[in-house]
Amino acid sequence: MSTPEEKLAELGLSVPEVAKPVAAYIPAVRSGHHVYTSGQLPLRDGQLIVTGKVGGEVSQEQAVECARQCALNALAAVRAEIGDLAAIKRVVKVVVFVASTPDFTGQPLVANGVSELLGEVFGEAGRHARSAVGVAVLPLDAPVEVELVVEV
Repeated sequence: MSTPEEKLAELGLSVPEVAKPVAAYIPAVRSGHHVYTSGQLPLRDGQLIVTGKVGGEVSQEQAVECARQCALNALAAVRAEIGDLAAIKRVVKVVVFVASTPDFTGQPLVANGVSELLGEVFGEAGRHARSAVGVAVLPLDAPVEVELVVEV
């Protein structure tokens, strides 16, 4: 059976280094059998993939890519806390914030970028409860922010 990181490699992806916090918080906290991540932005090599509002400057396709990067960054924060992604028993909850124009209603489709990736990597254990929320603005003008709760 493949490990989560082997499955990511099969998808041409890898877990990046933990993104540096942009304010006064830590990337993840373990409490009992759960790890809670702080909101993760679509940072790649220290830079946002794209900025702006989904439905405006940012297309839905770009937002899905951002959501996937946020998920990878959240997994990096979890891995830094527990040492090995194979220790994840289940993805419990995903929260996806989408900075979008008032007329954009595709937040669930953007959030699918996270959900589908977690399903590919963790199989049945990657199925989770989820919220997809449209917001006016996110830190650094990011289009997407993602939080994870995982059981270990």
